Formats: sequence, C-alpha cells, structure tokens
Amino acid sequence: MLYFQLFYTFFKIGLFGFGGGYAMLSLIQREVVTHYGWLKPQEFTDIVAISQMTPGPIGINSATYVGFTATGSVWGSLIATFAVILPSFILMIMISKFFLKYQKHPAVEAVFRGLRPAVVGLLASAALGLMNVENFNSPSKDTYSFIISCAIFIIAFIGTKKYKINPILMIVVCGVIGLILY
Repeated sequence: MLYFQLFYTFFKIGLFGFGGGYAMLSLIQREVVTHYGWLKPQEFTDIVAISQMTPGPIGINSATYVGFTATGSVWGSLIATFAVILPSFILMIMISKFFLKYQKHPAVEAVFRGLRPAVVGLLASAALGLMNVENFNSPSKDTYSFIISCAIFIIAFIGTKKYKINPILMIVVCGVIGLILY
C-alpha cells in the first residue's frame, strides 16, 4: 500500500509540478510532510540540501531520497523516481509523435522560428543574471578578485567559442585556475 501511495503521490507531483524542480519542492513538502507524514520537516530540509548538492534535477533527486527515506528501501527510491518522471516522459513521446508528423507544416515551422529567438533571450537573461557581485566580486571592494573573475570568464568564453574546447574540460581548467589564483 505504501508503494502505491508513493507512486500515486509522485506521479501527481510530476504531472502538476510546472516550473521545474524548485517549484516541485512545495508540492513534495505538502504531500510527504503535511499530508502523509512520511518525513518530519527537518528530514525534508535535509533532503532538499542533499538534493541540491548532488548532480541532477532537484525534483528528481528529492523524489529519490524521499522514496528511500519513506520506505527504507531502494524500491521506494525507484518507484518515486520513476513516478515523478513518467508524466514528462509520456508528454515528450506525445509531442515527438506530433512533431514528426507535422514538422513540415508552415504553422509548426513558424512557431519554431518564433521560439528560437525566445530561447536565446532566456539563455542570455540567465547568463546576465549570473554576472553579479556574488560571482564576480565588486571592483570597488576587491579589485584583484574582480579582475581574476573577469579573466577566467573571458578565458572560458574564448576557449569554448573560438577554440572549441570541451566545456567540461574548460570547467575543470577554470576551477584549477581559480583555486591557484584565489
């Protein structure tokens, strides 16, 4: 019965969790802490912290940890994880079938022509949002750190754009440079 409730709960969260993993957190908390009482509030806070530190989407990581914590078994993790991604998987299958059938239709082509600049704008907005004092320091407070941060940014940009260096390698190289210079 617990496994069925776990599946149903995370399927529902995956289905209605619009806005990404962080938006799912409030749904997960309401269900697993308030409604079912599978976790205490402190346990949920710990799970959120662990989910942020581990690779992967926070909503899926949270489902995995909640599934294990609620059931005490790997099966709980598997069921919760599967249930939270299943709605997105079904939706993507449906969209891909639609897309393959109608991809040459003028209306679909027009929609994608309109989406391309929007996606570029959203990515640029996210990148510009990261160019803040927390990531680059303030030139008036710590000129050395600001100059090093800007230099690392320029190295990474030129390395990936002009020289086509693998982004993962670039992350490692910039991390080492930062470790040495800071």
